[in-house]
Amino acid sequence: MLSESDVESYFLNILNKENDVSVSVAAIRTLMEIIKRGGSGTVQGLVEDLKRGMEITKNTNYPSAAITSSCELFRRFITLSINDSNTFAQCQNVMLDRGNLFLNKLNASRDKIKKLASQFIIDGCRILTHSRSRVVLHTLIEAAQQNKYFEVFVTMSAPDDSGERMYNDLREHKIQCTLITDAAIGYIMESIDFVMVGAEAVVESGGIVNKIGSYTMALSAKAMNKPFYVLTESVKFSRLFPLNQGDLPDEYKYLSVKRSGDLSKEHPLVDYTPPSYITLLFTDLGILTPSAVSDELIRLYL
Repeated sequence: MLSESDVESYFLNILNKENDVSVSVAAIRTLMEIIKRGGSGTVQGLVEDLKRGMEITKNTNYPSAAITSSCELFRRFITLSINDSNTFAQCQNVMLDRGNLFLNKLNASRDKIKKLASQFIIDGCRILTHSRSRVVLHTLIEAAQQNKYFEVFVTMSAPDDSGERMYNDLREHKIQCTLITDAAIGYIMESIDFVMVGAEAVVESGGIVNKIGSYTMALSAKAMNKPFYVLTESVKFSRLFPLNQGDLPDEYKYLSVKRSGDLSKEHPLVDYTPPSYITLLFTDLGILTPSAVSDELIRLYL
């Protein structure tokens, strides 16, 4: 059985050693390891171990929105076929088999999304993106490999300046790109063709939770009639219905190291972009309008 420190170490080790692995995948792989160890010896005990593992990964210093939705869907999926008459070993094998299916589906999601979204990138277009989204990065690389010429503008994305990493990734793949300050969003918006961002979570309304500044970008895009595209895996669909920024849970907005203190002066990590500002969502389930998200959420959580 994995101790709390073992679970945390296993999760962080994946993220530290594998640069291209998302927190969602790392969290699910950690839960798979908990199942393999099967320390509790009972199905109910194993389910409780998984819940404990979810809480441990959420309380590391990584944004928890994607971890919360992906782990909840994973837990529901692997326990669907558990039969009370089965032995613990049989249940454990069923959970591992279904877990591998879930993980394979998640790993294939990025390829599906990049094939859909890259079709919207044409020669000569100018794209604005925010922060560092792996699925956006892979989509841009896919378009470049199709010999399309385009230009990307990347915000620095304070407070962690994750846009600089995105900018360097694009340069490594010989993609024409420019790094801009977050304050330059309005200035550059009139010259771009569309915005393309990722998401930490997609909520029931069809809106998204994403890196702080996404809402500002969406507002500017709406004012200038520029399409605002979101690229995200369906595993990030979350049973959350915020009406405004204040409705976002603190565990989404702040790292765990900050949540034990006074949050009134802390800088939030994410914001909420309502569905009215989003043009389309490119997902592994297909290209969706924001209004279609609630139907897909019902199917996912049935």
